[in-house]
Amino acid sequence: MQFLDVKTDYAFKKVFGSEQSKVRLIKFLNAILYKDSHKKIEDLTIEDPYNIPLIKGMKDTFVDVKARLNNNKIVIIEMQVLNHNGFEKRVLYNAAKNYSIQLNKKDEYHLLNPVIALTIVDFMMFQDTKKYINRFKLLEKEEFISYNDDIELVFIELPKFQKVLKELKNIQDEWIYFIKNAGSLEYVPQSFDSDIQDALNCVNEANLTKKELEIQHKRKEFISIQKLAIMKATDDGYSKGIKKGVEKGIEQGIEKGIEKGIEQEKINIAKNLLDILDDETIALKTGLLTEQIAKLRD
Repeated sequence: MQFLDVKTDYAFKKVFGSEQSKVRLIKFLNAILYKDSHKKIEDLTIEDPYNIPLIKGMKDTFVDVKARLNNNKIVIIEMQVLNHNGFEKRVLYNAAKNYSIQLNKKDEYHLLNPVIALTIVDFMMFQDTKKYINRFKLLEKEEFISYNDDIELVFIELPKFQKVLKELKNIQDEWIYFIKNAGSLEYVPQSFDSDIQDALNCVNEANLTKKELEIQHKRKEFISIQKLAIMKATDDGYSKGIKKGVEKGIEQGIEKGIEKGIEQEKINIAKNLLDILDDETIALKTGLLTEQIAKLRD
């Protein structure tokens, strides 16, 4: 058997982002967010995260899955494979935006519903802790008095999760193991919870159409190109930076060399995606401006 890599946005949304995914998403969120709580999610509505009313002048945001719980709490979920400059701020911005856009001009503030931003990353974010799940909210700095719980940021760092199959102790372990390792599994572990077995069947390549497999292949290829571009840009930029550093300072030269290398690789990647994606999506994935993409297409 072969399964899709759930760390890609396409496969992740296939597992959790459709109306057919409702039960799976409830079980997943209960395992991650409410593992030790007697209060559990009983129902939710999966919303289109791209169908968000925009406020004039406000920057657009992108998440993979958005759900409104039966208590009206909003959960936005993002699977992120590649780190980039300003990523931590983007997560906070997404949460704050989804909190603020709930109200119209005449609405009262007490109508605001809490927002949880659940972000799963395939890279290290918090070097000072070995915990692979970290939760943040507004607290007083000295006595840690809670301001409120209306905006909560939850991060799962997959590289810190090192458990193998026989070491999994609970449903939370199984879900994280599934997300991290689905793409390398060769069978459905019978020890898995039935909902996770169902999730694996959802991404079993034998159950997918040719078009679905092609989309997944392009997404994985894009991610691989991005990773190679970052590595190449870093190596090339380092060499060029050292050379410039003789005249202008080594540190400044390295920084400029890396930036130039990354920018060129972004352009190369964008050119390869012109016949696959629209300008806005290419801009989102590469970090280029839509005006730059339009010029490349012309």
